[in-house]
Amino acid sequence: MSSSKFNLFSLTENMKVLHYSWVAFFITFLVWFNHAPLLGLIAQSLNLSSAEIKTLLILNVALTIPARIFIGMATDQYGPRKTFSVLLLLCSIPCGMFALSDSFEELALARFLLGFIGAGFVIGIRLVSEWFPANQLGTAEGIYGGWGNFGSAAAALSLPALALVVGGDDGWRWAVGTTGVISFIYSFIFYFGVRDTPQGATYFKPKSSKAMEVTSVGDFYLLLLMKVPLFGALALLNWKLSPAGVSLISENITVLIYFGLAAWFFYEVYSAYHVNKAIFTTPVEPIHQYEFKQVAVLNVLYFATFGSELAVVSMLPLYFSETFDLNIVYAGLLASSYAFMNLMSRPLGGWISDKYGRKKTLMILTTGLSIGYAVMASITGDWPLALAVIAAMSCSFFVQAGEGAVFAAVPLIKRRLTGQIAGMTGAYGNVGAVCYLTILSFVSYSVFFWVIAASAFVGLLMLFLMQEPKGSMAEILPDGSVELIQVD
Repeated sequence: MSSSKFNLFSLTENMKVLHYSWVAFFITFLVWFNHAPLLGLIAQSLNLSSAEIKTLLILNVALTIPARIFIGMATDQYGPRKTFSVLLLLCSIPCGMFALSDSFEELALARFLLGFIGAGFVIGIRLVSEWFPANQLGTAEGIYGGWGNFGSAAAALSLPALALVVGGDDGWRWAVGTTGVISFIYSFIFYFGVRDTPQGATYFKPKSSKAMEVTSVGDFYLLLLMKVPLFGALALLNWKLSPAGVSLISENITVLIYFGLAAWFFYEVYSAYHVNKAIFTTPVEPIHQYEFKQVAVLNVLYFATFGSELAVVSMLPLYFSETFDLNIVYAGLLASSYAFMNLMSRPLGGWISDKYGRKKTLMILTTGLSIGYAVMASITGDWPLALAVIAAMSCSFFVQAGEGAVFAAVPLIKRRLTGQIAGMTGAYGNVGAVCYLTILSFVSYSVFFWVIAASAFVGLLMLFLMQEPKGSMAEILPDGSVELIQVD
């Protein structure tokens, strides 16, 4: 791991790994959102109703919450190289299924399975953290997240054009299928192009992949508490698909899923106790302890940042259209400015975090985030359109820079658990999106933005509990000796 000057265009091995990683993440988002810009063509081709289109949008994120937890554990246990390659390879299959679907039921199944590829982000967080020192980590993770996240915008820009070039009723199928082929091919390129760690470095694995390790009794109960919103969001998605929502599943299936979620939660509690039961009798040595409250704070912040980004990107075209009485295509182009900010904002958030400190940066950006959404809540049709777009882009900067700052801190908590921590924090982003979009279905746009502003303020208050990463974290080498990894 080199501590030389950060040069994005150098041919050093760590920069090659960074570029391999963001391209892999870019492809996962390209595949994950390949349907969104083509929904009109898909609906026309297969005679889908408005309710069925909305159901596909829900199914697209349903599996991502548990998938990020699972992928985080797999990454820590098997390494990023194998995990990312297998994910890209396997998810090309439901991508092909979606392209070949001839009914809503086939589309729904394929879209549900494709939610798994949304977990790819977690893998690169661990991989990048292995290759960059602490003083460059925020910048590297920001580039990885910001440039990779642009895959959704690339899908919106390129896939409709590809569908039109092919033409006919099957144009959308070729566009979707092409992203699956790209994912399949890149799985081999990634596998043969990267290593998990620099030459001679140790890849530290957790003691168990069944549950996250904690180092105190209080942290054990906090871990259980932080699991509750994850299952709550899955229950909320189940309700949306039930007869009380869009009626995709029957009442009996809904009840079975509720029971399944409850059983799964109790299994998670049992697994967490099984992995951590030693802490109830034997205190962990101070050198090996970490504060789980660090994870909890970052979870809440990612709920407000990435959760609001996913929610706002989904509703912003319609918001501009209705507020300013615009053509929906023009409104969509204006709304795309929100997502385009990712290219620079997220890397900049990571860079600021490297330069001025994790906690201070998060406090400044979270304050701006809360104020930004309060401003958006105040927008009316009487505002100049240009001013409203500037307000949205300014808010977007704080949202995405905040995401970069969150994941500048995630890898500095406990190296061997980075995948699991990133998985939980990433899942909280999806939980935020589910909660915000559900709230939007009951309230006005203004109230929706006020709710996000308030939740960001809660995150700001929780930041007072966070400790600035300092000193080093300890990991045990295979020979039993201890390696200290610098975090500042």
